[in-house]
Amino acid sequence: MSEDKQQEQSRQNILTLLDGFIEQIQQIRRILLGMSLSAIILAPLAIALSVYLILHPSFFEILQIENEFGLILSILLGAVIIISAIWLLTGIKQYYSMNHWKNRYIEYQNEKEAIDKKIASQFGLDQE
Repeated sequence: MSEDKQQEQSRQNILTLLDGFIEQIQQIRRILLGMSLSAIILAPLAIALSVYLILHPSFFEILQIENEFGLILSILLGAVIIISAIWLLTGIKQYYSMNHWKNRYIEYQNEKEAIDKKIASQFGLDQE
């Protein structure tokens, strides 16, 4: 009898540990969702500002007057555009990935609740 009780306690500990692990993953998911939303918002702003600066008439004057500074500025603005575009695409991809994971987690929770209710009713453990 005590061996059965130990096995049951071990199963409970494993399930509790698994639920805690899933909760930690949920917290990480929320952080990643925030990061992807910031990428979706900030990257287009950086791209728009860079394109505005490049297309501004004064930009070409600076390029002609300041040879070395203009070259470095051009390279930096190009890098900002490329990196922001990559960050934007990554943010969008991550957002959809996190949304898909959230839907699967909701399905898992619903299935877990259904199984818990089935087991409780099967063994007369209904709590109402």
